[in-house]
Amino acid sequence: MATFFIGLVILFVGAALYGRLCEKVFGPDDRQTPAYAKQDGVDYVPMRGWKNSLINLLNIAGTGPILGPIQGILFGPIAFITIPIGNVIGGAMHDYFSGMICLRDGGTQMPEMINRYTNKAITWIYRVFICFMLLLVGAVFIYTPGDIAATQVLGFSGLATDPKTWIVYGVIFAYYLIATIFPIDTIIGKIYPIFGAILLFSAVGVFAGLLIKGYPLVNVWSDWNSGLIFRYGDYFGANHFIPTFFVTVACGILSGFHSTQTALVSRTVKSEKQGRMTFYNMMILEGFIAMVWAAAAMGVYNLGLQEANPALATGTVGIVCKDLLGSVGGFIALLGVIVLPITSGDTALRALRLSIAEMFHIDQTKVGKRLGLSAVLFALVIAILVWAKTNAQGFAILWRYFAWSNQVLALFAFACIAVWMFENGKAKFAWMPLIPGVFYAFVTMSYIFNAKIGFNCPWNVAYIIAAVLSVAYMAVIIVSGKKRQNAQIKAL
Repeated sequence: MATFFIGLVILFVGAALYGRLCEKVFGPDDRQTPAYAKQDGVDYVPMRGWKNSLINLLNIAGTGPILGPIQGILFGPIAFITIPIGNVIGGAMHDYFSGMICLRDGGTQMPEMINRYTNKAITWIYRVFICFMLLLVGAVFIYTPGDIAATQVLGFSGLATDPKTWIVYGVIFAYYLIATIFPIDTIIGKIYPIFGAILLFSAVGVFAGLLIKGYPLVNVWSDWNSGLIFRYGDYFGANHFIPTFFVTVACGILSGFHSTQTALVSRTVKSEKQGRMTFYNMMILEGFIAMVWAAAAMGVYNLGLQEANPALATGTVGIVCKDLLGSVGGFIALLGVIVLPITSGDTALRALRLSIAEMFHIDQTKVGKRLGLSAVLFALVIAILVWAKTNAQGFAILWRYFAWSNQVLALFAFACIAVWMFENGKAKFAWMPLIPGVFYAFVTMSYIFNAKIGFNCPWNVAYIIAAVLSVAYMAVIIVSGKKRQNAQIKAL
């Protein structure tokens, strides 16, 4: 268990130091925020700092920091080190600067941020990509909590042929529609504190259960195969840690989806100085959730309570909750797991509505107009959901595209952050977004060029192509950034 605790120290100490650096580089001040300057009672609404932080946490923490680490821990205890390092210098930094730049630019959504710091061609690529991604998020975050609720809470079959499965989906769907249409403080601002309490009980309860029950965990310096039911060393060697692990774990380390949510919350923040807590620290908490579930899953596998199989990840959730917290506590913890994707799915669809409204200049001040646009989007989500549920390989394909596109989305944000730094006299800090950006360019490109759902190239070919594209990604950002920097110098 020592490696697990070392990872937690890296996570929280690293957050304190690197989070302070991020804040210093950005330079928050006392200027009026969009929540006041554009207050409309719908999306631009000043809300308390603790409420914004809680909303952002629930928005960004879907099933990714649970199901991802449950599958990722199969690579062994190295996950306890890579998750916190990646979270501190990649994911949390990504969330902080994405949220703060959108905040300072007037509460714009990500498509407008991309338009501001790149060019029209990239902007339209991003717009199409983000719409596709948010539709997938909406469908995935109805499917996964719906199935867990149906099978592990209500005792239903969860089959596509069972009408009760669709009733559960329908309830979640109805909530999404309400949360998407009504003013943010009417639904989300009121119900999220309740969801937050359940979430905290779930995460802290599982963490405490790990310590009290003494789940056996493997250390990074130990033999990853000897004396263990599951041979982590063999799995690590056979499954290409880079890129597979970083696509699998996703949200606990980095998630491009988060930028769409921090942009949403940027419209309700009262002061720029609340940004570090609201954006950076909430991603650190998601990293903590990922660490806890990775450890819990390893304990379950080492005790032989369940076969170590990625396909059984949702079942692992129920086993962990009940074994560590008993029937009552396990039930509440399970509710926390269900809450996570639901509170990400609702705001994903809200962000999709706002993004499309900005793209096509569709007025959203009246309920009827919000309902009309939402109806079109929800019809598409229903179509994707029905296909995924009725097709034997539907959800597997849906999840793979969701996980990969989630990481690709972050590449756009990293590029904008770097260009923003060049433009605002902070070029010497451009390494902060460039390091994780180039790394994840390599991860996402090598993954898609090898994957069967991609180009199905051999690994050596995929790695070479990914390396070339990663260098090109870095070069384009630096050249664009320097042009912006020179233009600013000439303007002065």
